[in-house]
Amino acid sequence: MNKKKILLVDDEQDILEILSYNLEKEGYWVYTAQNGNEGIEKAKEILPDLILLDVMMPGKDGIETCEELRQIKELQKTLIVFLSARSEEFSQLAGYNAGANDYIIKIIKPKVLISKVNALLHLTTQVAENNKVFTIGNLLIDKDNFKVTQNGQNMLLPKKEFDLLYLLASNTEKVFTRDEILDKVWGNDVVVGERTIDVHIRRLREKIGMDSIQTMKGIGYKLQISS
Repeated sequence: MNKKKILLVDDEQDILEILSYNLEKEGYWVYTAQNGNEGIEKAKEILPDLILLDVMMPGKDGIETCEELRQIKELQKTLIVFLSARSEEFSQLAGYNAGANDYIIKIIKPKVLISKVNALLHLTTQVAENNKVFTIGNLLIDKDNFKVTQNGQNMLLPKKEFDLLYLLASNTEKVFTRDEILDKVWGNDVVVGERTIDVHIRRLREKIGMDSIQTMKGIGYKLQISS
C-alpha cells in the first residue's frame, strides 16, 4: 500500500517538529507549512491525503484556509482536520462549517492523535476500495441493492431514511452538518421543514438503536454504531 501523505499547517515550529517526528515514525510522508497561503500552495502541489490545520495563524487564518482548500477540485476528497488550542463551541462550529472533517483540541497526547489519524486514513481507504457497501459495527448498508441488514436481519427503510443512513455511513469520522444533509439527501431544489431531518433521525434511531446516531449540538449528526 502506498504511504499516505499528511500536510501540517501551523505557525508554531515546535508543533510542526513534534508532529512530524511522530507521524514519520508511524510511516507517513509528512510535509509542513507555516501559514495559510503556504499551506494552500503546498496542498495543490502534493495533494495530501490528510491536512492537519491550525486555526490561529497570522494573515490567512485556518478557517479561511479551509474554505479555500475546499474550493480546489483536486482536494475534494482530502481529509481536513483542525488541530487547535481554541476549544470554544463557536470555533469548532466555524471549523465544521468551513468544511473540516474533524476538530481536535491541541491538548491531545501524541499517541492519541496518531491513533485518530490512523483511524481516519484507514476508514478513507476502506471507503475508496468499496464505496457501494458499508459495514459499520453490526450494520451492513448495500447501496446497489438498496439493502440494510443488522445482525443478519433485513431491514426495510423508506428511501429518504436509507439515503440519510448511507450518507452518515460514508464517513463515520465526520460530523455532517444539517445543510450538508439537506443538500445531499433532499437537494437544494426541494423545500422541507426545519424538523424534517430531526424526524428522520428519530425514526432511524428507533430502527437501528437509540445511540446509533450522535447529535453534535449546533453542528449536525454523526453515525456511531457499536459492534
